[in-house]
Parts: sequence; structure tokens; C-alpha cells
Amino acid sequence: MIKQIVNEQPLGNLLKSLCLPTFASQYQSVAERFEQDGKTYKDYLQELAIRELEHRHQQRITRLLKQAKLSRDKVLSNFDIKRIPGLSSTKIQYLVQGEFMDRYENILIFGNPGTGKSHLSIGLAREWCLAGRKVFYTTAASLVQQLLEAKANLRLRQIIKKFDYFEILIIDDISYVPYSREETDVLFTLLAERYEMRSVLITSNLVFAKWNTIFKDDMTTSAAIDRLVHHSTILELNTESYRIATAKEKKLTVKSEDIM
Repeated sequence: MIKQIVNEQPLGNLLKSLCLPTFASQYQSVAERFEQDGKTYKDYLQELAIRELEHRHQQRITRLLKQAKLSRDKVLSNFDIKRIPGLSSTKIQYLVQGEFMDRYENILIFGNPGTGKSHLSIGLAREWCLAGRKVFYTTAASLVQQLLEAKANLRLRQIIKKFDYFEILIIDDISYVPYSREETDVLFTLLAERYEMRSVLITSNLVFAKWNTIFKDDMTTSAAIDRLVHHSTILELNTESYRIATAKEKKLTVKSEDIM
């Protein structure tokens, strides 16, 4: 009975029912070309299988990039590493590989406003997505609001478990918002749950010595720093703001043109 039903179906429909969309859309054109080139049936099947896998890989990358919710279209190749004293391309390429996530290690990026912390974190996130990693990007302000809302609805554990799906959670601008004690409590809970279980990447304008302005009391501050630093790579972007440097360069260019 099944064989009779299957025999009545066009080959394209059968391939779609087997979840082989690339096979279904390309089997005819590939067959015609391979027949002209005198290729074997094995070569034909291998070519279609390769195309199917490439299609699925691209679909997965597209899905991972969408899930990551990257706020800006920043790429790592446009990040000028040479501007940052002490920051080596070797270290950045090591982080790009993403192996630290398998060891549940963290990345902490410090620097003044405009030094490229967000650019670097988004650029790294994009590379990790392209490598098939599960990434989620958020600002600290947005994250805290999500956590507070979940707590108010008695769903804090559920949302923390939801974030556990992602191999790395990127929390940008942790030092921008003047947090209340209730906000820092839910943020600390999330960080504590991810400790040695999942990775985080955090950017901050404040050095650790000033993190008591974020977590309000010395004990919570020390506990948060201890968990983050225990297994981490720390990057310090000690340079002038890129925006300020660009403005100065434009000003010098205008003066130079005036002199000429």
C-alpha cells in the first residue's frame, strides 16, 4: 500500500517529504550535467549530498545569527587591533576559536567609552556564530529588566534556564546603569548560576576596584568578581576613544588643507 502511494508521487515531492529540499530543487539539473560529463551515480549522489549539507549549514548559521540578536553590524576584520597597546592578534584569534567555552571560561573587556569594547564583543560573537556556537548578546540594562520582570512573575529560574541554552552570554555595558539593590541581586543570581557551567563575556568602563558601585556592597562585589575572574581572559583596551581620535584626525586634516 505504502509503495503504491509513494510510486504515485513525483520525485521532488518525495525528496521534500524526506526533508531534502536541496535534493528536490537541484536533482534534475545536476543529473543532466553529470550525465553529459559521464559521471557515475555515486558522484551524482555525493554532489547532491554535499549541496544538501552546505544548505543546512548555511541555514543553521542564519538561525544562530538571528538568535544572537547582535545589536549592530560589526565585524572583527574592521576592529583595529593595532590601536590597542598590548592587545595581540594572536590572543584574539585564540578567542575566535571558541575552545574556552568548552571549559566554561569567561572574557572580561575593560576600557574607557569609545575604545571599541562593543565592537570587539559583537565581532567575536559573529565569528562564534559562524563557527556554529550558540551566542546571545544583550546590554546589561536590557538583561536586568528581563530578569526583574521574570522575578516579578515568579519565573526567574525559568529565564535563567533559558539563557543556559546559549554557550556564551554577552553582557555589554555593565557599568552604565545605576542599578538598585533588587537589580544587582538578580544579575548576581544569573552570574552565579552560570559559574563553571556556561561562559559569559562582559564589557565594562569600570575597573574591578570600582565595581562596588554596581553591586552595592563589598561582599556581593567580591563574590561576583571572584566567580568571573576564576576562569577568564581579561582584555584591557587602554587607548583613546576611537570617536575622539577620528574627530581630532579630521580637525588636523581640515587645518592642513587650510594651510595649503
